[in-house]
Amino acid sequence: MGKRKRSGRDASPSVLRQQEATHPNVISGRVVIPQKRWYRQRAHANPFSDHSLMYPAQPSDMDWSIHFPEMCARDAPVQKKVEFADVGCGFGGLLMRLAPLFPDTLMLGMEIRAQVTQYVHDKIHALRLAHKQAKTMSEEGKLELEAEVQPAAGAQDAECEEDRQNEYLVKQAGHVAGGYQNIGVIRTNAMKFLPNFFEQGQLTKIFFLFPDPHFKARKHKARIISPTLLAEYAYVLRPGGIVYTVTDVRDLHEWMVKHLTDFPLFERIPDDALKQDPCVDAVMYSTEEGRKVERNEGDKFFAAFVRRDDPPVGEES
Repeated sequence: MGKRKRSGRDASPSVLRQQEATHPNVISGRVVIPQKRWYRQRAHANPFSDHSLMYPAQPSDMDWSIHFPEMCARDAPVQKKVEFADVGCGFGGLLMRLAPLFPDTLMLGMEIRAQVTQYVHDKIHALRLAHKQAKTMSEEGKLELEAEVQPAAGAQDAECEEDRQNEYLVKQAGHVAGGYQNIGVIRTNAMKFLPNFFEQGQLTKIFFLFPDPHFKARKHKARIISPTLLAEYAYVLRPGGIVYTVTDVRDLHEWMVKHLTDFPLFERIPDDALKQDPCVDAVMYSTEEGRKVERNEGDKFFAAFVRRDDPPVGEES
């Protein structure tokens, strides 16, 4: 029997340098975080018009080792499962914030826009590489790696903020527990295919952060929270799991609160009961939309709901 190929987790420094030399996120030996302005994409996508998405016929068909190569090895005796789902993850701010807080928990971003998904994918790979590079340099007694990121001349405030955020992420990558191996992203339509990815009661947290408000009444059927979709969310979320919502649109907030409150398997959590929950701060401030609302001094409307236990068989709700 031939020798097994070395995995990324036990690669030698020389192998790592070879990987870095050909990695698209490495320039002159330094990790460069992708910039959002390199990935042009419409602000929203029609969830009913995209027919080119690939998805598994059932959760057991999903090969998670592609997205979590160091935590979901195919030959592992026990396969870890995704527990957090960020539906409509945008540019992945929540994933990056939560990754070091829950290093042993697999988190998946789900995004329908192709270019945005690619951006998050590239950023995750860059951060994983920055972590490995920093650890290697530390072991060799070399100086800590600094980021090769400089604000462009005449850049707007949002772009400068992104540059600063990326510089910070690279400098801190070596200290991040788990090295960002616990986060991944897929391009999919969560409004159609969520149960194809997750088993019943698999998830412990689902996030809906600044979803498309679909202001026109005839577009309300496209909102991410609806009675039909809540049945699917309740199916994949285990009892005791939490749904987090935040938006800067009061009408959408009231819509989500009403539908979640009316659904028999969800119960609103009082805000003061979440003071010790580290996810709340990440939900409010880690995303691009959240920071944009802060810059514009807008309002944010937050609500969280716990998944109730299933009623006994035959008992009416």
